Amino acid sequence: MAVLAVIDYGMGNLRSVANALSHVAPPGDRVVVTSSPSVVRNADRVVFPGQGAARDCMYEITNHGLLETIFDVARNRPFLGICMGMQVLLEHSEENGGTDCLGFFPGEVRYFGVSPHDPLTGSRLKIPHMGWNQLRQFHSHPLWSGIPDQTWFYFVHSYYAEPVNSDLVVAKTSYGIEFCSALAKENVFAIQCHPEKSSQSGLRLLHNFARWDGETLESK
Repeated sequence: MAVLAVIDYGMGNLRSVANALSHVAPPGDRVVVTSSPSVVRNADRVVFPGQGAARDCMYEITNHGLLETIFDVARNRPFLGICMGMQVLLEHSEENGGTDCLGFFPGEVRYFGVSPHDPLTGSRLKIPHMGWNQLRQFHSHPLWSGIPDQTWFYFVHSYYAEPVNSDLVVAKTSYGIEFCSALAKENVFAIQCHPEKSSQSGLRLLHNFARWDGETLESK
């Protein structure tokens, strides 16, 4: 029986993530929502969700004593970052006047801007980027199994990840610009949209994660 830990640091709709995982996890596997560093460290797979502001996220991670724990589990077991849980894996965010993040991957988190425009129509785009949009898959990955290229997922965000290493980018999405909507390296996969709100496509991604051994074709 495997344990899937959803990290609870006081931010994000954790119950929705946990319910979606419980729905698709293999029979006998257990999904736990926890703020306990020891429970997270002993889990077989770890989900790092989040909503809200980068500064608040970093404060709560530190306040809950989870900083080193997140680093440790992201190094050696299947790890899924969702929304803010993706962004703070990078070094720095423009949010809140500038916020230092975890620095697990080199890169910045950028603001879409006050009034971005659609490059094709010239129409003004609303911020936050909220609603359904497509993921253009750049690299194959076990978590894409059964999910066609250009599948629609649900987004809610005003900032986007810009990793230094373009090889980390496994999906991009267009919203005024083309931005990184999913990144991956070895046992870490992180996605900007919300799989738990993305209907059958999101459930399929969580289904794949619940069975992922943390390896990719490139790492074998």
